[in-house]
Amino acid sequence: MTDAPPPPPHPPGSLHALRARYGPRYRWRLLLSVMIGAMAALVSSTVVNVAIPDLSHHFHLGQDQAQWVTSGFMAASVVAMLTTPWMLARFGFRRTYVLCMAVLVAGGVVGGLADHYALVLAARLAEGVAAGIVQPIPAVIILRAFEPHEQGRASGLFGMGVVLAPALGPSVGGVLVQALGWRSIFFLVVPFGLLSWWLARRYVPVTAPGGVPAQPGLPLDVGGLGLASAATLALLLGLAGLHGGPPAQTTALLAAAVALLAAFVAWQRRRARLGAPPPLMHLGVFTHRAFAAGSVVSLIYGAALFGSTYLFPVYLQLGLGLPAAYVGTLLLPAGLVLALTIAVVGRLADRQPAHRLVSVGLALLTASFAAFGLVGLDTPLPVLVLLAVLGRVGLGFVLPSLNLGAMRGLPAAALAQGSSAINVLRMLGGAAGVSVCGVFLEWRLRAHGATLDAASAVLTEARLAAFAETFGLLTAVCALALVSARALAPQR
Repeated sequence: MTDAPPPPPHPPGSLHALRARYGPRYRWRLLLSVMIGAMAALVSSTVVNVAIPDLSHHFHLGQDQAQWVTSGFMAASVVAMLTTPWMLARFGFRRTYVLCMAVLVAGGVVGGLADHYALVLAARLAEGVAAGIVQPIPAVIILRAFEPHEQGRASGLFGMGVVLAPALGPSVGGVLVQALGWRSIFFLVVPFGLLSWWLARRYVPVTAPGGVPAQPGLPLDVGGLGLASAATLALLLGLAGLHGGPPAQTTALLAAAVALLAAFVAWQRRRARLGAPPPLMHLGVFTHRAFAAGSVVSLIYGAALFGSTYLFPVYLQLGLGLPAAYVGTLLLPAGLVLALTIAVVGRLADRQPAHRLVSVGLALLTASFAAFGLVGLDTPLPVLVLLAVLGRVGLGFVLPSLNLGAMRGLPAAALAQGSSAINVLRMLGGAAGVSVCGVFLEWRLRAHGATLDAASAVLTEARLAAFAETFGLLTAVCALALVSARALAPQR
């Protein structure tokens, strides 16, 4: 009897080859590589907000023009997320990540040196594209590089890092703007991007999702990308128009967004039916029960998360009349607790069902919103801090668990598609949440005869009633997500 031939060696640069080269701790080096890149993307997305007033003054911009520094970044990110599966399939993980880090660094340098606002905006759009492509990648890496019993721990460590970045970024950015001017904000992303670029060239595998070689000639679904881009732009402009824009134009934009979304779905189905080159989004991932449920939770959760992020500072300053310095003091402990909770819950996710942790988190978040609706002018500051901490503990339960619960059942080759889709839905939910909270608050203020005009502001029960009803809306949204989270439980 002849011995069986030895298995063929793994291709150089594949996940297996890198694990054999660097040893059992390689997976943690890989996690560090993608975590620093994600932190760079998040810093670039949030820190520029503190420089908008200085940018407006330097380039003599109106508020609507200056706001495109943020809005353009977000629109570019959402659209770019849809291209992540194609980028990974065509170029592989390493080339995609290295290219994105290079674009992110270049955007920071160009934005920091620009003497024309058009260049600043172009740099922000480029950064948005790079950040959007990068964001779905870490979830795929964690599910491929780590065993099931340690995926929760890896998600917790990753989540702790990416939460601290936006929490500390604005504080650092404020110091930089005051000391060195608005240009320094753009340069802040450069060291993070360069470090991640160097680490990615060493530790990120060269293969495509599923461990297969990259396909250099794979065509992009240009038609699908065009429809998705148009739908996203129409949606974001329509949501922005809800804040006092022309009603007819706002309605037309939102209707166009719905029509374009329907056309995008029909286009993707047609390409899949005809066996055309891969569509931009494989809608088949939504046939998996847990993933479909996780997508619904992600959409609703994004609306509650981003909506509350918008509402809290307005409520504390203009509802309760607290100085801006108090607002930062109140929210900082909650941010630190969030980072610690994510790390702890990540370890729990290796031993507890994901749907249970998501449900606990959503229940805590719901309770926090409901409690804020009962706050009065005489509520002590420590109670406000505790309520903010309660909500952030809830977020800490949800963040490392939701992706794991939704995506664990997907085939390896579909992980990139799943991560891209769930991130897009969370971002779109967030954009809708901010606009709906703003519009709902304005409606309830008018109904109660109140105003947010800080110059006039006698703190009235009518104003607090409007805020309480807006928190009631967020409570209902979170309760809806809590019901949807039950479907994350594995079928018996």
